[in-house]
Amino acid sequence: MAQDKPISVSSQAELNALFKSTTYVVVDFYADWCGPCKTIAPRLEELASQHSLPGHFAVAKVNVDHARDVAAQYAISAMPTFMFFKEGRQVAVNGNPLVKGANLPVLKEAIEKLSALARKKAQAATS
Repeated sequence: MAQDKPISVSSQAELNALFKSTTYVVVDFYADWCGPCKTIAPRLEELASQHSLPGHFAVAKVNVDHARDVAAQYAISAMPTFMFFKEGRQVAVNGNPLVKGANLPVLKEAIEKLSALARKKAQAATS
């Protein structure tokens, strides 16, 4: 399955399945009513399209109003919140364990870094 756009996740089970199948995952916790979420969404789609690599790097979106259990699991209190995962464990990227708010420069830098790590790992696996 091509992952050229963010993957909608509606349950912890779906998120866990993504973690098992994909090394690096960026998760966007958002709400439909959130203005900053709407503002950053098109840029996030562009970044996902540019950087997604099936099995190695993906961007996921979790609607906090539809997946309250997932939002609660990660103590989400502000939207958007972006979290970074490697092999299902939260990691810090460039010193940031998460990004709260529509901070595109920091988010873009984090996605580019994780994507580069994913591509390096993918290349090593095929060598």
